[in-house]
Amino acid sequence: MAKSILVIDDNAAVCQALELLFELEGWTTVSAASPEAGLALLEERDVDLVVQDMNFHDDTTSGEEGVRLFHDLRSRQPDTPVILLTAWTHLESAVELVRAGAADYLGKPWDDRKLVTSVRNLLELGDARHQLRALSDRQRSARQALADEFDLGDLVFADSASENLVRLACQVARSDVPVLITGPNGAGKERIAQLVHANSRVAAGPFVSVNCGALPKDLMEAELFGAEAGAYTGATRARVGRFEAADGGTLFLDEIGNLSLEGQMKLLRVLETGQFERLGSNRTRQVTVRVVSATNADLPSMIASGDFREDIYYRLNVIELALPPLAARPDDILPLANAFLGADKRFSPAAVTALREHNWPGNVRELRNAVTRAKLLCEGPVVDARDLGLSAPPAAHRTDVTLASTRAEPTREEIEQALLTTGGVVAQAAQQLGLSRQALYRRMERYGLH
Repeated sequence: MAKSILVIDDNAAVCQALELLFELEGWTTVSAASPEAGLALLEERDVDLVVQDMNFHDDTTSGEEGVRLFHDLRSRQPDTPVILLTAWTHLESAVELVRAGAADYLGKPWDDRKLVTSVRNLLELGDARHQLRALSDRQRSARQALADEFDLGDLVFADSASENLVRLACQVARSDVPVLITGPNGAGKERIAQLVHANSRVAAGPFVSVNCGALPKDLMEAELFGAEAGAYTGATRARVGRFEAADGGTLFLDEIGNLSLEGQMKLLRVLETGQFERLGSNRTRQVTVRVVSATNADLPSMIASGDFREDIYYRLNVIELALPPLAARPDDILPLANAFLGADKRFSPAAVTALREHNWPGNVRELRNAVTRAKLLCEGPVVDARDLGLSAPPAAHRTDVTLASTRAEPTREEIEQALLTTGGVVAQAAQQLGLSRQALYRRMERYGLH
């Protein structure tokens, strides 16, 4: 379907020239000679883009009419891109409108190639946004259906990989089988364990977490199973272990791969029977506990090397939930970062680019720490890339001198990222890349960016 462009200009020759230019590109053009006529046309038909003049009377050069028209257009159709076309408006006025959301501005007489390039980019960006919006709506609907069926708490996720994992975790939560959560450190394994607990039949019971790797060997038994008074030096009173504390609920055994072989052997019995004795006691106690374990280790390799018992592995790993690293679920990065940042601050476009381009070897834990640090360091409500303190600043935040020192020009990917980050606003993208608008146009044409 041909794209439709609305031209609002009081000069009939300008309208005719633009109609011819756009027709050659296969675009349909409608024209209006005044702001009132343009707004009326906008009410009557759908358009994909607006090209507007800034002055509509021979005796005016202030651009005030164009400013009013632009804001009227934005209030009626905020998602429709607007290109400003003028011979008289002061540069400051155009820059202010670009900051207010104008897609681009060009002076009269215009360069046909630049204008066509800008229009084509904006139209195709609009198509991409429409597709992304439709996809986002479907994903939002699916997530809402998931939230209606299960208790997701305050879990933040947007990536499809995370959604699939969350759905699986909620489904297996309703059974009583043990669950093993695998994934790298800092990826959020405990949050998944809490999700399993919240949707299990023991959700009303306690959720008890223990880091097996942090348990000293000589205190492991007392920590897990409890101890009577006098059972060891310093035990002046009876101590309730983690299994007892989790009775009727869920026990989360984090970093299970770090548990000693002796600890694994004692753990196996209670997993199979629910029975144990406190340290220093002959009384057998019985508990009903849902066990969820987690590890960042390669347990099959540890079994092969004799460092992990095969029998306990198969006892723990009835259902495995594999949590990918944060870099493998990139659509989670910004929602998580915004959740950590809070509503009183926001990220600059350069900070958004930095967040997206960082590899996040420390996963969600590193992201939370970076955002927490940025909140303390930033001046004002906007967090910039430099506030995040990431090890490798993105190319979009370098100056022209830095770019020149490493290569002659920014890459195609960097230009695409800058355009996406700024919503296709060429002036802002050029500023991010440290280029002039004209220099960015030349590179866009060279790379064939539409």
